[in-house]
Amino acid sequence: MHEKSPILTATIRPKIGTRYAQRTRKQGGLPAVMYGHGQDPVALTLDAREALRHINKGEKVFQVEIEGKGEKQLVLLKAVQFDYLGTNIVHADLARASMKDRVHSRVSIHLVGEAVGLKVAGAVLIHPVTEVEIECPLESLPDYVEVDVTALDEEHPITAAKVPLPEGAKLISDKHGIVAQIVVQQEVEEPTAEAGDVEAQAAPEVITAKKDEEEAPKADAKKK
Repeated sequence: MHEKSPILTATIRPKIGTRYAQRTRKQGGLPAVMYGHGQDPVALTLDAREALRHINKGEKVFQVEIEGKGEKQLVLLKAVQFDYLGTNIVHADLARASMKDRVHSRVSIHLVGEAVGLKVAGAVLIHPVTEVEIECPLESLPDYVEVDVTALDEEHPITAAKVPLPEGAKLISDKHGIVAQIVVQQEVEEPTAEAGDVEAQAAPEVITAKKDEEEAPKADAKKK
């Protein structure tokens, strides 16, 4: 994985703070901090276009090459911060690492195969849990894990406990989380009115009794 990890070029960010971070982003940079392994944190500026292209693809392990330093540092993407709209990444946290380190990371789940349960009328495949958190050696950290749903039917959902993990990996997420499930949607028929009900609804209101009540005072008046 070391050789395959994308290389991020970086420069030292001499000034930190909200105002300087905004200026960095306007100039096409992505503010970041690199820390860990008993060394002091270092504020960096990454090429935003290059870094975001890899981050948005789901890459988690990188080699950071700081301008003027001459050597690459292996890092794990630990966190990203978004803008107030929650759409654009505005900061990245990078943890120094070695290939033998055991790390915690979230891994995407890719469903493969065509579920047998989808052959039932009204059946829908749902995918509530789309990633799991695992602990494993950095050298074994996968970009994603595949879950075969070919045998999936309505009665047997796939939980996080059944997700195949790399050797030596430990599941941190809730093992009962539903990764894939077949749900059969039942059609609800609208009740149809009986013929007698339709005739009753269509019949005009009888107001004879009301008229008789209105004419009664008139009859009394004539007697007077």
